[in-house]
Amino acid sequence: ATGLGNDLYEVVLTLTLTCTINERTAYLAEVQQAGLFGIAGFAEADQAGIIGSYCPNLLFPYARQVISSLVQEGGFPPFLLQPINFEALYAEQQRRTATGGEAPQLNS
Repeated sequence: ATGLGNDLYEVVLTLTLTCTINERTAYLAEVQQAGLFGIAGFAEADQAGIIGSYCPNLLFPYARQVISSLVQEGGFPPFLLQPINFEALYAEQQRRTATGGEAPQLNS
């Protein structure tokens, strides 16, 4: 997320899908879905949670549809990305940051 001033934030959700067959890449699809969010009147910790979980959750259906379309229009079998629990990912990221670990990445 990037603060743009006046309580306005740009949040970018990046999804990367890599399909491999016998350790060779069949296709790679990457989508960046962005949104502008006006967030005001929240404590700093709550605001970070909104940016880290709520905003990506709103962007996800659009990015998922684009990934699905890219794959299918590329001539590959349909692919539907399963829902992601951004609240749990954000909580895990906060826990790892507090303990000095790496941020989580979703692999499937």
